Amino acid sequence: MVTAAGPVLAYALGTRLLSALGPPYRLAGAMLRVQTSIGLAEVSGAGPADVLRQAELARRRAVQLGRDRVEWYDAFLEEQLVRRLDLERELPGAVARGELDLVYQPVVDLADGQPVGAEALLRWRSPVLGTVLPAELLPVAEDLDLVGELEWWVLDRACRQLSDWSVGVRELWMAVNVTTRELTTPDFVQRLAAVLAAYGVPPERLVVEVSEPRVAGDLPTVVARMAGLRSLGVRTALDDFRAEHASLAQLRRLPIDLLKVGPELVGARPDGQPPLIDVVVNVGERLGVEIVAEELELSAQVEGARRGGCRYGQGFALARPATAERVEAYFEEFPSASR
Repeated sequence: MVTAAGPVLAYALGTRLLSALGPPYRLAGAMLRVQTSIGLAEVSGAGPADVLRQAELARRRAVQLGRDRVEWYDAFLEEQLVRRLDLERELPGAVARGELDLVYQPVVDLADGQPVGAEALLRWRSPVLGTVLPAELLPVAEDLDLVGELEWWVLDRACRQLSDWSVGVRELWMAVNVTTRELTTPDFVQRLAAVLAAYGVPPERLVVEVSEPRVAGDLPTVVARMAGLRSLGVRTALDDFRAEHASLAQLRRLPIDLLKVGPELVGARPDGQPPLIDVVVNVGERLGVEIVAEELELSAQVEGARRGGCRYGQGFALARPATAERVEAYFEEFPSASR
């Protein structure tokens, strides 16, 4: 559809179309609803083919953002969409082609600086796209229904590495992130037990992390799976904790061993109130949960976490993510590291 009404009225027309197409309607005895995505592009001297291509790219962006919306085309949008299409084209088969990799970020005891474990972090080393980080990789994997394949690769590789690091007296743990979608599958605990047995890894050396903002969608099942992991001996952690009222209430139901908080909870609040870490640590002590302050990039944040009562810390200010060989060399600097 082409209109000479100008951008403001064109957008208004798009929103009117959304409103008109939004209500459900009855067809053959069933109630149906149309999800509508509208892309807008300005003619401004471009040829018809270019305008249609730009409008289609804007429409695809509207689909990615959840449908039932209007999006305008711009050049940055095109760069994002082309990148997204490249990711969608290259990601299938990445596991089979051996393109995935793990790096490891040490976790340290803030009291003495000794390493106690590491978090396994996924990297996709694409020969076409370069190194792709999880923040960009995982949303694409979710849309392509590949998250399960990627996460089980990570769990397998992390447990294999943990087996190598468990030789001798050092009792380091390995933390691995999983999505609630994978955690809540019926056979998750059994499959994980098989991986641990295959590499001879003591269950208590593995920490399974799940993101707090995603837990609420299926809380009863998440609680059941976490309880199953703990009965197996695996430790559990709640990541990205926000310290909101609902989060604190939810925390009492979750069978977890570790609670991971960001640096925003460590520093003083804009209103001059004490850092929220004081509240979180007090709740953690009552529930028997250890606090891990993550994403610590400044020495002041490390000191704030230590002063606030966090037992463990993780972040660039303490140790950067690195290959297994480099992290192992880092561990060798602390021969007494054992927990």
